[in-house]
Amino acid sequence: MKLYSYFRSSAAFRTRIALNLKGLDYEQVAINLLNGEQNEQEYKAVNPMGLVPALGTEEGVLGQSLAIIEWLDETYPEPALLPKLGWEKAQTRAMAYGIACDIHPLNNSRVLKYLQNDLSQSEEAVTTWYYHWIAKSFEALEQQVEATPFCVGNTPTLADICLIPQVKNAKRFAMDLSPFPKILGIWDHCMTLDAFIQAAPESQPDKG
Repeated sequence: MKLYSYFRSSAAFRTRIALNLKGLDYEQVAINLLNGEQNEQEYKAVNPMGLVPALGTEEGVLGQSLAIIEWLDETYPEPALLPKLGWEKAQTRAMAYGIACDIHPLNNSRVLKYLQNDLSQSEEAVTTWYYHWIAKSFEALEQQVEATPFCVGNTPTLADICLIPQVKNAKRFAMDLSPFPKILGIWDHCMTLDAFIQAAPESQPDKG
């Protein structure tokens, strides 16, 4: 498999975690978002959305991290990334989608650049925007996650795969996460595991 990725992309980070948890080999192709490589025709021919990640497989190219991860889980079912029980599976998806659909789109680089460059917002205003939306969502998530090493149960799930990159981003922006001790506990535990460590931005070949 071929993963089109950028070392600092949260969505690519999620996908790398999932691939690593499954123990799958993959080749990385770096797409430098800062240099605009995602908008070049060569990459658009691979992924017309011009986003990372994209996963090249024998069946074709699949974009969107959540779709990629669920495809991986169905194609390579062990270890499972979603609980077997219906209610726990729904809870896991609710947490994961809350992060990937409610937090991430408001705070990804495209939005932050648009606020600063196109709407002429100051760096301080952009940081305030970032902190506001992370805090609103983490306040809710802190109440949802279980007091376990992971968001749900005793093994990593889709929820953890989505959470860890978001915590990494918040730390990169020097956000105070002390009001969220359960989230930080999950972060501390996950970041002792090889699948998460090896997927982290600082472990990637294209790290600047």
